[in-house]
Amino acid sequence: MAYQRILTIQDISCIGQCSMTVALPILSACGHEVCILPSAVLSTHTGGFGTPEVVDLSDRMQAISQHWKRQGITFDGIYTGYLGSTRAIAAAERIMEELLVPGGKIIVDPAMADHGKRYRGLDRAYADRMKTLCLRADVMLPNLTEAAMIAGVDYEEDTDEAYIRRLLEKLGGRDVVLTGVCPEPGKTGAAIREEKAVSYYFHHCVDRSFHGTGDIFASAFTGAWLQGKKLPEAARIAADYTYECIQKTVRNPAHWYGIKFETALPELIEMLK
Repeated sequence: MAYQRILTIQDISCIGQCSMTVALPILSACGHEVCILPSAVLSTHTGGFGTPEVVDLSDRMQAISQHWKRQGITFDGIYTGYLGSTRAIAAAERIMEELLVPGGKIIVDPAMADHGKRYRGLDRAYADRMKTLCLRADVMLPNLTEAAMIAGVDYEEDTDEAYIRRLLEKLGGRDVVLTGVCPEPGKTGAAIREEKAVSYYFHHCVDRSFHGTGDIFASAFTGAWLQGKKLPEAARIAADYTYECIQKTVRNPAHWYGIKFETALPELIEMLK
């Protein structure tokens, strides 16, 4: 097992089982030292709790990272999720330049859009700025909407293999795990491009929407990949773990705001063996 120091940069939603509160325990379960840098603190996530209280920390991110730099702290991997502002994106880029060890890995989940639309509060300038961050990534983890925005391709809900390959080609030379790929009714999964090879992994699609599944997938993928798993295997583990989390939640309608990912952590640890 590769024990590495991973920095995750994203928001903290205090209630809602997403972003940092998902990344920290999942990466820890994967056997890594996890360090955090919050771009903002939200009282809840933005999906159904009304308007949350938000504390923007983007102006403090540079000061925090400079303290680390003075102490000689570096990171073997940096994984970004929802950042929320162009200032936070700029701060993340500086940290990648200054504090990532030589040969360290960058994983970027654009976390800015879904179902053909940008998330509330994120404008075109934010999406354009996110493109530059994605160019730094060793692995990019977009969903279909994000991939289309980054690639400059029209978003299509009904996707075929030709459309997927065109998206992957337009995203450039970095490795990509493209999520939300639906090859046929009742199935969903990911398209994985490693160098020039493209592979797919699908499973049964649960006919219900859940908050936080993208964060769960991205965190599990990052933990598995930085442990030394090959890209397709890390994507398979992340997909299987996310599906297991959904299965533990789907029969409880009162738990509408997130996923019971904690109860499936033993299964994730077993998958990594």
